[in-house]
Amino acid sequence: MKGFLKTLKHIWSVEDLRKRITYTLLLILVYRIGSYIILPGIDANRIVSSSGGGGILDLINMFAGGAFSRASIMALGIMPYISASIVMQLMGMAVPAVQKMQKEGESGRKKITKYTRLLTILICLFQGPTYIAAYVPGEAIPNESPLWWIQTIAILTAGTMFVTWLGERITDRGLGNGVSLIITIGIIANLPSAFLSELFAKSTAGGMVLLLIEIAVLLFVILLTILLVQGTRRIPVQTAKRVIGRGNRQAVAGGQRSYIPLKLNQSGVMPIIFAQALMFIPALFGGEIGTAFADPSGFYYNMLFFILIVVFTYFYTAITMNPNQMADELKRNGSFIPGVKPGRATAEYIDNLISKLVFPGSIFLGIIAILPAFAMNAGIVTSFAYFYGGTSLLIMVGVVLDTLQQIESHLLNRHYDGLMKGGRIKGRNSESAVSMTQSL
Repeated sequence: MKGFLKTLKHIWSVEDLRKRITYTLLLILVYRIGSYIILPGIDANRIVSSSGGGGILDLINMFAGGAFSRASIMALGIMPYISASIVMQLMGMAVPAVQKMQKEGESGRKKITKYTRLLTILICLFQGPTYIAAYVPGEAIPNESPLWWIQTIAILTAGTMFVTWLGERITDRGLGNGVSLIITIGIIANLPSAFLSELFAKSTAGGMVLLLIEIAVLLFVILLTILLVQGTRRIPVQTAKRVIGRGNRQAVAGGQRSYIPLKLNQSGVMPIIFAQALMFIPALFGGEIGTAFADPSGFYYNMLFFILIVVFTYFYTAITMNPNQMADELKRNGSFIPGVKPGRATAEYIDNLISKLVFPGSIFLGIIAILPAFAMNAGIVTSFAYFYGGTSLLIMVGVVLDTLQQIESHLLNRHYDGLMKGGRIKGRNSESAVSMTQSL
């Protein structure tokens, strides 16, 4: 306990770190307050909550921190911006103009950010009326009119853009990745009520011992998720020595040894997001087939979900990891993998390693994604079962590790001890690499 209090004292004693933490907490507070402000002209008491149904609305509401179910001005949350970022990322793999912007450095990044924001607005203009029409019942809108529709869609769009702005400010002046942190806060905001629901359910049934077992299992799942997020196969890279300059100004450069980190889960949460986007299609068929694939805790739903995740993991890794390009960059920089010839042999070597990592990584990711279904079938309340895996747990673990790693970096730069005596915290982005594509 003394070590923990000492670490907190060190964190607070670093002025820059203290300001960043305070700034981040203030912006998060603003976001949470905004999520409780109801849209003008809507009677919140007449809105039927979607929580507990186990469907896609529960997931959307979780990412929005409950704002979706409250018909808040931030009901759409940060997800339209995430969708726009995914679209731009995919366009960067297929559209030459976007590829050119990606190679232009800082100016290209600013252009991509500008187009991402414009695309976010377009997505909001589509999702806004869809949300009102599909989720808010007519009796909750006493004075519905064309003007009300225009102002409501404008407010929902402005709410999403404001949340995006908060995320960017946290990234620039706060601590951690702002957009990811806002999603994580939205997910964690549902944890207390979900835990209390599970506690109440177990206390009425006399299952407190079972609740302790559930918590132990949850901690074990979190440990497995950390292993999935941080699991890395390092490829050693040697840089050839070369002489720079002439005469007395000659200097020897290179000769350094580094590595290329190939992660066990190189695709992040993208395969789960893609798979969830397609899972509503089988339910459209209706009848027995639609019913079988509409239950998130059912066998057929999770079997298809698992298969789609494995397929998308292979697909996303194939389009983001280019062994030929990596081999060319190594050769261009005068680097090589010890024992492997530069060029084609290096590309084949890297491709072989990626193939060996993708299979266990995809299986592991698929298992993590369907664990909430096992929790539901074990009698755990749906809202609490979502914390046993899936996108929510992967995002939380990754963001928490990244944030703690940034805090530890600030402490080490001021010659303080890190957060852990036995080692150093490694976030998703803490590995040094020779040109690696980062997953969203």
